[in-house]
Amino acid sequence: MIEEISIRDLGVIREAVLPLGPGFTALTGETGAGKTMVVTALGLLLGARSDAGSVRSGAGAAVVEGRWSVADPSPVAERVRDAGGDLDEVIDGRGELLLSRSVSSEGRSRATVGGRSAPVGVLGELGERLVVVHGQSDQLRLTSATAQREALDRHAGPELAAKLDDYRAGFDRWQRARAELEVLTTERDRRIREAVDLRAALDEIETLAPQRGEDQELAETAERLTNHEELRLAASEAQQAISSQEIDGGTDAVALVEAARRALERGGAHDPELAAIGESAAELSFGLSDLSGRLSTYLASLEGDSARELEAIQERRAALGGLARRFGPTVDDVVDFAETGGTRLLELDGDEDRIAELGREVEEGLAEVEALADEISALRRTAAEQLAAAVTAELAALAMPDARLHIEVTERELGTSGRDAVAILLQPHPGTEPRSIAKGASGGELSRVMLAIEVVLAGSDPVPTFVFDEVDAGVGGASAIEIGRRLQRLATSAQVIVVTHLAQVAAFATNHLAVVKSTDGAITASDVRALEGEERLSEMARLLSGLADSDSGLAHARELLEVAETAAREA
Repeated sequence: MIEEISIRDLGVIREAVLPLGPGFTALTGETGAGKTMVVTALGLLLGARSDAGSVRSGAGAAVVEGRWSVADPSPVAERVRDAGGDLDEVIDGRGELLLSRSVSSEGRSRATVGGRSAPVGVLGELGERLVVVHGQSDQLRLTSATAQREALDRHAGPELAAKLDDYRAGFDRWQRARAELEVLTTERDRRIREAVDLRAALDEIETLAPQRGEDQELAETAERLTNHEELRLAASEAQQAISSQEIDGGTDAVALVEAARRALERGGAHDPELAAIGESAAELSFGLSDLSGRLSTYLASLEGDSARELEAIQERRAALGGLARRFGPTVDDVVDFAETGGTRLLELDGDEDRIAELGREVEEGLAEVEALADEISALRRTAAEQLAAAVTAELAALAMPDARLHIEVTERELGTSGRDAVAILLQPHPGTEPRSIAKGASGGELSRVMLAIEVVLAGSDPVPTFVFDEVDAGVGGASAIEIGRRLQRLATSAQVIVVTHLAQVAAFATNHLAVVKSTDGAITASDVRALEGEERLSEMARLLSGLADSDSGLAHARELLEVAETAAREA
């Protein structure tokens, strides 16, 4: 329920506060005073698209703030906390929710939810749960097949909602299976060719059996074999320098270090420091011996037919290079291709089995959704009879005693909401053919049909707040009184806010607000005032006769208020 809305610098409204609260609030005012801006302000709080042109001339930004009373815990409270906000002053299971929206004169828009900045889309999500707004555009939406089906589904209640959830889940599974089956079937020839090509490629790779890093290892080996003689001479010369007895008239490194070790060993017997140096010489001697052994092993590895070995390596490199050019660019990439290709080939080879499996899934899925669609259709037909009868009764009370509402549920192709096409038809008089309300209802009749539907739906699918903008357009007299009576009745189960130009409707309100326009000759501004007593009588008289102090208007206003009070007591 909306407790209060404050508006600043929106259209002609410089600053206004709307105290709302429970029951039926009527909002009236002279033409051009800014009644529409109140609905615009509420729309901004509910996530509607912003317009820089709505910012009051000379102001930097328009700001709208709203204070709601909401249950806690509830889906609304949960969504607020998901957005980073919170409720204030939670007492006895209810808390205060603050929403705000600002629109700058440059067109920038900002929203806050529960004290925290949030995307405007969050306001829209909360608005769907908090308020139902009906204006002239909403009456037009009632003429669409989708809106009519949704209205019927609301009346059918939770049983149909649960069936629809099951149906939509099954419908999605069925559609996914159908789509996959269509792809496999229509692309079967292409996938067969892909499998043939992939199998040949994998066979070729398997024949060569490349190993990760093999191309680099082979390149290093080829480099060594290409320079075989130079490497042999270098290793042989090094070995001779280390361990050959005579080198160009000198002694090899092993012999020299060994002689030094023995000398240090003799001297070390008399000095520990020299003995430690002797140990280093011993380690050096061992190292030279190990180096000599490694050189001998290396020289031994160079023996053999290096030319034939090099030829074999080059052939292997050429073969691997061919694979790399096709599946590479490196041998590691070829190995990766073989691994992923194997998985892909298993998938392609399983097409026939998968097609058969999907065929069964599609058949079973169709049977499931058709069965659920039949159950949904039955529920809708039952709900259609009940809703049509209840709305027809309401229309009789809204000065349309001869009118009858018909709701047709006809079969169509399966869709996301079942197989039903729903059409709301109006038969204005006995003997006439029922016609679509888009063609057979005037603006005033459409307003009353919409109101009658909401009154009936409020009993089965309550919404916290209803906002009606010019719901009484095109009606007057007794019809207007009955609209007021029905709005009063709707207000017993929900908060009702009505922008109206008819005293016959405003009389039934428990809270009467007026948008008052003032001007200094240069700037026009509007404010919102709560009306009581004589002020309310004057506004009612102005609505009736155009004159706030007309005796006949005042008398008629008193009479209307007495009728409304009597109706309230009877309710």
